[in-house]
Amino acid sequence: MSELAFSVRHVVAEPYAAAPQLTAKLHIEETTRAVIHAIALRCQVQIEPQRRGYTPEETTGLTDQFGTRDRWSTTLKPFQWMQCGVMVQGFTGAADVDMPLPVTYDFEVTASKYLHSLRGGDVPLIFLFSGTVFTRGLNGFGVERVPWDREARQKMPVAVWKELVELYFPGSGWLRLDHDTIAALSHYKSTRGLMTWNEALWSLLVKAGESVG
Repeated sequence: MSELAFSVRHVVAEPYAAAPQLTAKLHIEETTRAVIHAIALRCQVQIEPQRRGYTPEETTGLTDQFGTRDRWSTTLKPFQWMQCGVMVQGFTGAADVDMPLPVTYDFEVTASKYLHSLRGGDVPLIFLFSGTVFTRGLNGFGVERVPWDREARQKMPVAVWKELVELYFPGSGWLRLDHDTIAALSHYKSTRGLMTWNEALWSLLVKAGESVG
């Protein structure tokens, strides 16, 4: 029976992926010296917002998600960021593996809104592992499950997230609107001779008296 331990060395922005992607640098150790033919590794990545502090500016940005600060003792709870996986090639003893973390900058997604609100420091992550291990058996391959309690914690610098956003969405972001809102905004934009959607939204913010410096 194999015995696996997982750790995450660090998380980096992947500059050459076809879609926005971070990469988790995994280190896997197998302590019984069993021959591992492969691991079909799955991982749930969660953000643990209660494991860091927040500036007043960050607190304001997080009100939508967690409410006012006096409620954070009950609302500031871990939440899922993504599900991901990787096929680990055979090894004996230990292996270093790059695990792709596909991400989105869609502000309808809780994690994107949370990450956008942060100004600095680290993002506390927990990686919860599962999957299938293929080992050497008595009659060829043996098949085992990755134990349910395998996990690893790592702090990803907020700067890594900001680097990723700048790589794939330089100077911009995405908002999803329903069809009626798009139609109304399009009418507002065209009747006022505005050139871009950004100008239309900026104009509306100014009219509403928002500070848009």
